[in-house]
Amino acid sequence: MTAATHSSLFPPVPDSPDAVLAGLDPEQREVATALSGPVCVLAGAGTGKTRAITHRIAYGVRSGVLQPASVLAVTFTNRAAGEMRGRLRQLGAGGVQARTFHSAALRQLQYFWPKAVGGDVPRLAERKVQIVAEAAARCRIRLDRNELRDVTGEIEWSKVTQTVPEDYAPAAAKAGREAPRDPAEIGRIYAMYEQLKRDRGVIDFEDVLLLTVGVLQDRHDIAETVRRQYQHFVVDEYQDVSPLQQRLLELWLGDRDNLCVVGDASQTIYSFTGATPDHLLNFRTRHPRATVVKLVRDYRSTPQVVHLANGLLSQARGRAAEHRLELISQRETGPEPGWTEYADEPAEAEGTARRIRELIDSGVPASEIAVLYRINAQSEVYEQALADAGVPYQLRGAERFFERPEVREAGLLLRGAARAGGHSDPQLADADDVPSQVRAVLGTRGWTPEPPVGSGAVRDRWESLAALVRLAEDFVRAKPGATLGDLVAELDERASAQHAPTVEGVTLASLHAAKGLEWDAVFLVGLSEGMMPITYAKTDEQVEEERRLLYVGVTRARLHLFLSWSLSRSPGGRAVRRPSRFLNGLRPGSTGAGRAGAGGRTAAAPGGAAGVERGGARKRRGPARCRVCGRTLTDAGEIKLMRCEDCPSELDEALYERLREWRAEQAGQLGQPAYCVFTDKTLLAIAEAVPGTESELASISGVGGRKLEKFGADVLTLCAGHDLTVPTSEDVSGGGAGEESSDTSEESPEK
Repeated sequence: MTAATHSSLFPPVPDSPDAVLAGLDPEQREVATALSGPVCVLAGAGTGKTRAITHRIAYGVRSGVLQPASVLAVTFTNRAAGEMRGRLRQLGAGGVQARTFHSAALRQLQYFWPKAVGGDVPRLAERKVQIVAEAAARCRIRLDRNELRDVTGEIEWSKVTQTVPEDYAPAAAKAGREAPRDPAEIGRIYAMYEQLKRDRGVIDFEDVLLLTVGVLQDRHDIAETVRRQYQHFVVDEYQDVSPLQQRLLELWLGDRDNLCVVGDASQTIYSFTGATPDHLLNFRTRHPRATVVKLVRDYRSTPQVVHLANGLLSQARGRAAEHRLELISQRETGPEPGWTEYADEPAEAEGTARRIRELIDSGVPASEIAVLYRINAQSEVYEQALADAGVPYQLRGAERFFERPEVREAGLLLRGAARAGGHSDPQLADADDVPSQVRAVLGTRGWTPEPPVGSGAVRDRWESLAALVRLAEDFVRAKPGATLGDLVAELDERASAQHAPTVEGVTLASLHAAKGLEWDAVFLVGLSEGMMPITYAKTDEQVEEERRLLYVGVTRARLHLFLSWSLSRSPGGRAVRRPSRFLNGLRPGSTGAGRAGAGGRTAAAPGGAAGVERGGARKRRGPARCRVCGRTLTDAGEIKLMRCEDCPSELDEALYERLREWRAEQAGQLGQPAYCVFTDKTLLAIAEAVPGTESELASISGVGGRKLEKFGADVLTLCAGHDLTVPTSEDVSGGGAGEESSDTSEESPEK
């Protein structure tokens, strides 16, 4: 869910073709009514492109111009395809096929394979990376984990650009790719990978496209069958098509031109996978009669956010920059973007978590907040900081919603209740509507009207079940006569499309994973040279793609936008970093080529100050050094321990076990996972240092002021070798006349 609140997920179905057009702006209406010939929609971020194209399809169907079964809409993710199908159903065009390129190709391949080749389609390989690893081993080439991932990416790029193994090296050089190993070695691994797949009778996702292209090219009768089935095509995110996907699209089309494409060259961020905006930018050359519509009214972001986005692109260079869209915000004014410079990465993470806590306390839902970074390796320090601040979070790209154990269990229970006829189930006896029935069923598995305290596993489970309850409420609001069986069918449809409801928790995601999503508040972190742009972006074209990636991040924010960077990696490190070059001329106090864009004012620091806020940083006298061998430490885990991982440990094992038992008890009382009290590394550091005073305890990384106040007395008591006293009723009530409450009662969880 990216552009709708819960209450608007299921709007009423329009009762006429004209009703489908209601609420569209003039440019969106132009898109919706252009039903013949080639159509190119250049749609900026937040301009309602999905709304425009789904209303276009629905208007064509409802007016009788398009037959639902003759329309194929393709996009790039299951989530986007599921969202499109849901919108089309609500607009009365439920018979339209909305699929990813791979899904549409696989369906055709499975149907035509017996006729074209004979037998069953080869099965899909479950884990491509394992076959690549075996191929490397057969070639006597040793790959570490990162190299294995990168070589797998090179093989995928080769296949979508239709490059065979023997041509990999010259093709990679021509494309300016930074090969993770010697190109000749990658070519050998690629060839062996293909051989292993043939030997085992398996195919990968890229093969699905290649084989479908092969069948349609070789068998004109099959190609004509497909073309008779599909008369009209819509392609979303057209700037992301690869040469192989473009070839498949051309085979689907044949000599016809009933094609509508939608895209934005300024959001081309997947060229490393073979995607290219050239097909979008050359569309009018290939189709001179094309209707071209530009969507520039931004309904997502405030003028302040839009201004920053426009300013960022105004400095861009290259062909995509020549076709950039100047967005115009349609929202009321909002807060200025916040700019913060921190001394080191842990300080940046803690400062970010602190601000997130303030936003949540001010009423912003955790699910409407995101922390976006350049690479996934940056997430760990933010996971820790949010856990320390007691803020729930979810990692984008982690376990899928409908694959969570509690969600699968809930689905089975709801399906059973629906088969039982609802009221015939004793636990639903007093439930007189679908949401009440859902609450009654899920109430037996941990759902309660109020959330549990804390942010651990219990809270995660509750959030999943609460998301299903909210979905049921929205579903029935849109379809008052719906039954529990209807809701179960909706859940099945969403599960197949991975179209998950919202779960409460701050989203942690890479900038690439954030594409297509939006939040009320976005924190763009780690914006320093070497990370943004990334250090391996060497060519002008690669640097410009990094700028576009940052643009995508900026345009994810609706209202609050915070940008930050740190001057060193670790506490006490040399302040050698500098802010990203992309921020020059945009951040307060900097100079550069940035210029004002439509819809906003000159960006300033929070409160209008003409400067960048300095984030609170820990004061350290110098770089962190191993207390055993004296080596400078850079790894976060080693800094926490204040020693190298390989150096001898002075661990007090008995104290470590007492601390672990105490931590488990605290976590149970708070309803949080153990790491939210202290991480294993922090407990190890405490058990090795055995602090005797608050200042000594506070000097250990992972023990912030909040945790020192909450847990410090207990930890120091355990370090001193004493048992923790259990408060008596007199302690808690304040003791005898004239006595103050005991220190222990101050630390009681009830307090």
